[in-house]
Amino acid sequence: MTMNAPTTAGGNDAAACHGERADELRAAAQAAGNAPLLSKLATDYPRGPHDQPQTMCPAFGSLRVGLRMRRTATILCGSACCVYGLSFTSHFYGARRTVGYVPFSSETLVTGKLFEDIREAVYQLANPAEHDAIVVINLCVPTASGVPLDLLPKEIDGVRIIGIDVPGFGVPTHAEAKDVLTAAMLRYARNEIEAGPVARPRGALPEGPKIALLGEMFPADPVVAGRLLAPMGLGVAPQLPCREWRDLYAALDSDVACAVHPFYTASVREFRAAGRPVVGSGPVGYEGTAAWLDAVGAAAGVTAAQIDAAKAAALPAIRAALDANPIKARVTVSGYEGSELLVARLLVEAGAEVPYVGTATPRTEWNEADRDWLAARGVHVQFRAALEQDVAAMREVKPDLALGTTPLVQAAKEIGIPALYFTNMVSARPLFGAAGVSALAGIVAAQTRDPSRFARMVDFFAPLAAKPKAVPVAAPTKAVRGDLADAIGN
Repeated sequence: MTMNAPTTAGGNDAAACHGERADELRAAAQAAGNAPLLSKLATDYPRGPHDQPQTMCPAFGSLRVGLRMRRTATILCGSACCVYGLSFTSHFYGARRTVGYVPFSSETLVTGKLFEDIREAVYQLANPAEHDAIVVINLCVPTASGVPLDLLPKEIDGVRIIGIDVPGFGVPTHAEAKDVLTAAMLRYARNEIEAGPVARPRGALPEGPKIALLGEMFPADPVVAGRLLAPMGLGVAPQLPCREWRDLYAALDSDVACAVHPFYTASVREFRAAGRPVVGSGPVGYEGTAAWLDAVGAAAGVTAAQIDAAKAAALPAIRAALDANPIKARVTVSGYEGSELLVARLLVEAGAEVPYVGTATPRTEWNEADRDWLAARGVHVQFRAALEQDVAAMREVKPDLALGTTPLVQAAKEIGIPALYFTNMVSARPLFGAAGVSALAGIVAAQTRDPSRFARMVDFFAPLAAKPKAVPVAAPTKAVRGDLADAIGN
């Protein structure tokens, strides 16, 4: 939906997320007065040893959060090619509403009329009968030009206005962009709570203290978490990212926040500002569930007897599931969702050999315990992993199954290694409790039952293939028995 008269979009974001073009835009943003914004993004979402991981446009994360909320409109401001790609991807992933778009030209960008166009678009949409909030997202070029979304009105006729900058040269991954919008909404909601009474969530909430879960999860996982917490007298608040505005109030009203996905740095800051303690990780496997219940119980101030009761109720079933579903396979794990370390923990507890875990997300205090647990069991964990590192590790260890991104899956299948897309096949299944054990074991068993089928496929297509390399990766220089970190680089 074009929010005003069509104009020729200025700039070209196609090469704006990396390389020299990104450096130019970053310098322009600083010159336009956005140095504080870039400094904050660099602190919240530190980059790795290379430029940034290869994921889709980061703004997709914020766009997805807004589009999944009821009574929330979203407007993008950026180059036309970027808006087209983002809206296409959003609808591919199930968006059920229109994406607003404010186009611009070099003239409107330079003269400041672009901001006036955005403001006009916001006023056009601000209908309290239809919307609780309107989200405006600046992409690369408007951010680099200093388009001041903070000067938009904070509300219009009761409709909240949230303006955020999500440039590809400032936010490393789309996963972290989810945090950018979630935190902005939490900040707004926290200020509303401090100002006076707010609306209750649409559905019923459990009685007593509650835990807020941070991160997009399989729908059954928060339910499983609630059952695990029940013996301690704890319930689960609406998870974040949430489904509608009033859920933000209930999440902030929780007693403990749990950063299941560990990159929600800015959202954690809002919970701490509200006086809520924060714990990391999630209830995966036997040891992982026990440690999580200990951490949540301690943060919530429940008694040791209640924590023991919760573990006694949950752990036998998880142990039984692990014993009934052993995984005898070598598996590499890589992705950009933020749950890669949790999946690796569950695989290891089930008996799998996991020599390598790569995640595009950063190392934070919320995944430190999981990293330490994996490292103690010989697993190499690569934060801010590049595709080249993931592929090199896969080729080095020659796993029975590779879980990873689409290009990694393609590279694995080209050499006859079974592989699955992490986002659609692993993240789309339960992870918590006994259900997570059974689901993950079933995935691995189905894919490793007959590895020869991939060899037959490679042989079948060999006469036709010119054998182009989809991912140019130098051959590893060390055997798997050597130092894997040296083999894939740091």
